[in-house]
Amino acid sequence: MDIAGSAALVTGAASGLGAATAAALAARGATVYGLDLDKAVEQAGPAPDGVTLLPADVTREEPVQEALARIEADGAELRLAVNCAGIAPSARVVGRRGPHDLDLFRTVVDVNLVGTFNVMRLAAAAMTRHEPDAGGQRGLIVNTASIAAFEGQIGQIAYAASKAGVAGMTVTAARDLAQYGIRVVTVAPGIVDTPMMAGFSEEVRAGLGASVPFPQRLARPEEYARLVTMIAEHDYLNGETIRMDGALRMSAR
Repeated sequence: MDIAGSAALVTGAASGLGAATAAALAARGATVYGLDLDKAVEQAGPAPDGVTLLPADVTREEPVQEALARIEADGAELRLAVNCAGIAPSARVVGRRGPHDLDLFRTVVDVNLVGTFNVMRLAAAAMTRHEPDAGGQRGLIVNTASIAAFEGQIGQIAYAASKAGVAGMTVTAARDLAQYGIRVVTVAPGIVDTPMMAGFSEEVRAGLGASVPFPQRLARPEEYARLVTMIAEHDYLNGETIRMDGALRMSAR
């Protein structure tokens, strides 16, 4: 896939993985449309050249459709969609205050899994309307899981379930969309230095980094973004979940 000259849709684009990915794709010549919640877009400040931030809740159909309509109205062809939007609250199945709050579980699954599926299905439908390239490809969708999908820690029951769902969709989605020349690949990051980590002390962050076999540090959002660009340019990658974790296998705590 040729990134330059294509339109890309990136969710969670106001910060963290999404912001790094939007910037990296724009630097490679893509016209990037970044989605995030209203407040996040307001607080993000000026977007990099080539990136347009749009307020949208990924769990709802209408704002995502509006963003896709904006891309079409601008005369751009959507070829790449990257799902980075997600939340990671912590709660045990049974804790000191009783059983896990059911609404919290539903919210995490709604944002991380349903939101990913919502954007994937709508972006894929938009891609089917474009002519394929010389290799028969119309587009690529990159979803974001987590190594918690495979080794969720204590307190990650909702997050692990949602991310396992994202990983579980990968092969089926790739098979469903193969007839249109659309690839689907999932990235499962380990511990990444994103705003989600901002609440931890430097001591805790250093300890987390030291738990990674090699390199012994937190991953950088830019490394996730670089992996996305590599996937885009590697047309034979399809239906796979790629761990980006420095060989980390999470312990129970």
